[in-house]
Amino acid sequence: HQSICALKGSTVDISCSYTYPSDHEIKKAFWFTKWSGTEAEDLSSVPGYEGHIEYLGDKKSDCTLRITDLRLSDSAGYRFRFITPGGKVAGSPVFLTVTDVVLEMDPTSVSERENVTLTCRTNCTLDPITAYSWYKNGQPIPNNNTSSPVYILFSVSSEDTGRYSCAVEGHEDLPSAEETLTVTCKYIGGFVRF
Repeated sequence: HQSICALKGSTVDISCSYTYPSDHEIKKAFWFTKWSGTEAEDLSSVPGYEGHIEYLGDKKSDCTLRITDLRLSDSAGYRFRFITPGGKVAGSPVFLTVTDVVLEMDPTSVSERENVTLTCRTNCTLDPITAYSWYKNGQPIPNNNTSSPVYILFSVSSEDTGRYSCAVEGHEDLPSAEETLTVTCKYIGGFVRF
């Protein structure tokens, strides 16, 4: 893939392979992110990347890079370079976008019997997404895994008041921040209906 979308806090493997003439020897192989007007710098020697990236490749043909505990600041173009006595060769960039999961609630304060729309958003399209999970007060909402990023609470009651969040299926350990829904009772004929 030339572009990858991944969740903040998750792990991503940028798969890669390369070939070179059999009479050459690999002197060095590494990944870098800055290539415009600067000498390529091995990411493993850049402060802040220690223990955060792992070169899974070998000095033969595999050049896979693993980045763990992804941060939003890891969004960048990544390129692989290998050096032989005959010269330096760099691959095409792979662009990584790191996104967090955001829950949007509209509206956040309603009267009973109104509807509320919850939307689970990411800044890029995760591949693949099979479903979203929904939570109220930190607990899964039963039978509400859905392939749609939109979840509607119909005709709410005071029992729907609470803190809501969402997560991408398979990454339930990386939920969105919580949004609080407030449901107020309606007054009917001077009496409060509960």
